[in-house]
Amino acid sequence: MAEMFAYGFMQRALLAAVITGALCSAVAFFVVLKRLSFLGVGISHTALAGIALGLATGLDPFWCGSAFAVATALATGHISRRGRLYEDTVIGIFFAAGMAFGIAMLSALKGYYPEIFSLLFGNILSVSTADLRLLAAVAAIVLLFIAIFFKELLAISFDEEAALASGLPVKFLYFGLLAAMALTVMVSVRLVGIVLASALLVIPAATGYRFSRNYRTMFGLSLATGIGGSAGGLILSYFLDLPSGAAIVLFMALLFAISLLYRPRAR
Repeated sequence: MAEMFAYGFMQRALLAAVITGALCSAVAFFVVLKRLSFLGVGISHTALAGIALGLATGLDPFWCGSAFAVATALATGHISRRGRLYEDTVIGIFFAAGMAFGIAMLSALKGYYPEIFSLLFGNILSVSTADLRLLAAVAAIVLLFIAIFFKELLAISFDEEAALASGLPVKFLYFGLLAAMALTVMVSVRLVGIVLASALLVIPAATGYRFSRNYRTMFGLSLATGIGGSAGGLILSYFLDLPSGAAIVLFMALLFAISLLYRPRAR
């Protein structure tokens, strides 16, 4: 184990896994409570359109993908409210359109673009010091938003109408949560890639939900699953020679499977 972290790139990878795990599990808590899991899937896959556009125009694909992700999340919230459609209906449309646009753009590219593979499937071992600074900055912004408005976000996750009647800024909180989801998804791309990023917005909180009787415990277990699963999956990938992104998601899925087995005994 000590030999594993003797390398600088493994130290950076572990730090990235811990930060991303904490960030994803904190956001996942509200994603599961508010039943926005499919929105996370749609955001991550729609970001492919922004990434492809960035590659085609010479812009940073990560920032283009992030812009598309945030725009998709906010547009979904706006249309679902103004058009009286459910989020899953709107995101289903954006999901298909974004993927189609991304595939069309990628097919038109000429040459070799190794970053495409990295963004699709993740490559945590290539995380640089600059990537860590960016990750820490995004995590600080999102976690600060959650810490300041935790009770308010919890209120709108249960009953928006009651929260609105009590004078809470429901619209601001809702769109703020959607933006936080989009940024978290794009940060997760560095860890597990577009294909698996949405899993980190569901599994930690779902595992905590299975084991807990109150929401404080659920939040704590979500954090433990996110951080422990990310670090454990990274270690597992090293010893079993597996892709790190897949190993992280599989390790978290194993923790969720354990929660399914042991929940009846807990009762």
